[in-house]
Amino acid sequence: MNFHEIAGAACRALTARKDGPSLYDVCDPLLLNYDGGDRHLGKFYRTALGNPALRPLLRRAGLPELRDESRFRQLQQALRQARDDAQPDWSAIGQPVAALLDSIAPSHPKPPPVAAPDRAPGVAEIEAAIRHCGAHLLRSFRSNGFIPTYAAFNLIGDPDFGGRELEMALTGLNARGYQNSTLLFNLARVFIARSKVAPLINPSWRGIAEPMRQPMQIKHRSAYYDAFFTEALLSFVDSGLASPDQASASRRAIADMVEFCLVTSKEEVRAQGGLDASANHAAKFAVITALAPLPHPRFSRFFSQIKQDLGFGIYVPDCDTTACSFSAATQAGSTDPILDQPLLDFYAGYQVSAGSNEPRVTVPINDNIDYEGGVVTWIDNLAGERPFGNDLDPTLNLDILEVSFRNLARWKVIETPQRLKIVHNIIGFQRRLAQSGAFANPRSHIYYLPELYCAYFGRCYAAFMALPQAARHAIDPGGAFELIRGKVLFYVENELISAEMNVFDAALALMALGHLGAAPTSFTPALHCIIDHLGEGGRRGPFKAYEWNKMKTPIRILVGGPEVTSAFVLMGLVLARRALTLAGSAFGSAP
Repeated sequence: MNFHEIAGAACRALTARKDGPSLYDVCDPLLLNYDGGDRHLGKFYRTALGNPALRPLLRRAGLPELRDESRFRQLQQALRQARDDAQPDWSAIGQPVAALLDSIAPSHPKPPPVAAPDRAPGVAEIEAAIRHCGAHLLRSFRSNGFIPTYAAFNLIGDPDFGGRELEMALTGLNARGYQNSTLLFNLARVFIARSKVAPLINPSWRGIAEPMRQPMQIKHRSAYYDAFFTEALLSFVDSGLASPDQASASRRAIADMVEFCLVTSKEEVRAQGGLDASANHAAKFAVITALAPLPHPRFSRFFSQIKQDLGFGIYVPDCDTTACSFSAATQAGSTDPILDQPLLDFYAGYQVSAGSNEPRVTVPINDNIDYEGGVVTWIDNLAGERPFGNDLDPTLNLDILEVSFRNLARWKVIETPQRLKIVHNIIGFQRRLAQSGAFANPRSHIYYLPELYCAYFGRCYAAFMALPQAARHAIDPGGAFELIRGKVLFYVENELISAEMNVFDAALALMALGHLGAAPTSFTPALHCIIDHLGEGGRRGPFKAYEWNKMKTPIRILVGGPEVTSAFVLMGLVLARRALTLAGSAFGSAP
């Protein structure tokens, strides 16, 4: 949206006719000032929804069905129970909000088809873009002392999160503050989506990955992000396009980020047993937390307090950050003894096996897929806390496979039947996902988009193909990887790159195509998209910020940043350049 469109949308929101009670008519009498009960619910309401910036936009957003006095009272009674009950019945509390939530129908982007360009950009243009991205990452590391990532709230919520999913989340989450924020954010979604403010908060965009346009974004550092920035800088150095000074700076940044992952973000937890009933449940493992304690995440003091007020007081380690950190450190040549831990022994306790530990998935908002063999997301800390309950994401399980392939010999995976069985089960989970076509459905994913799954499958496939043939046969005797490869390539070539893309979509497409050995001619649409938009980021970097990953609870929270875009574009372009070079530089320079 340009300035005039934003101003018009804001004017319409501020002057709209009020058609029923507003969010503030419902909540102010209960949550602005009260004695006793849960203090966090009121603090969250005042901080996130009742603040002076949002009030003017939503004060005229009313719901006509709340003119019905019985529905109005029922909704207020639910909020009163959430506020006052020592042990709230979250299923009952969520029902009136869920009913309202089902009155909105947000949808995923559906980019229109576009004609493919005739020729790819020249290799010189590709190399120049790689250098721009590498220089941007190093400049950001130098000025910040780390490479930042940003989080931003989209109050319109996620299209796959409706009334049914709200009730799942409220009953499956394990922290009252997180349940409070999920309840109120989703109540606010209804008033936003059905009002004139919706186009202002959720304007349309080009492509699939959502641009991060919100004016207030939270800059922070996490081991998960450092792991992927490490891979990007390794790619930059390996490309041969970094100057000697840039190569040295990249190695220093890589060493710092690996230390942040393996040392600063390390946390000790207890094993949970697993498929082997004789496993020692008291054994301890060192894992990696996604959000290290202050001051390491580099939040400002203001945002640190807001994080607390919004219900994120406790943050526990997770299986994905652990896998990605171990993988990046392995690729960087780290000799830290933490890498000797066979992570598969630990993941066994978090792998879903029908009947025995299926209840581990307490927030099954993507229950359209079969969880059997998959590993859940969140790890109980030493105190046994699991504030987010647990969910299961397909892309996370690709990362577990990838790190296992990179450490196959170190962890004696093939020689240890129990570990090999865990790998076989995850591959079976991924095979069913591909055979059903569910990998291409956004609903199947908790934290990512289907095109990112495709890119990460490419990354996992490359690690698999780097193994000796005998090892590949032991890991995948049924040819699941080739089946998934075919499904993913078909989706990328026939859906993703045949439609309108933004830069982040294009970078992910290149990663999938490059790793999966697609014909270099298929790279052309994605390459053009990236080269044509070089400079779109203005002073912040070569490209804009887009959605890398997201949370669906307590509301749609996007994570990304200009540096993230540069990292993924860099990796995608390096793969494309390699393929073009191997093909004999078949394409001429773009005119």
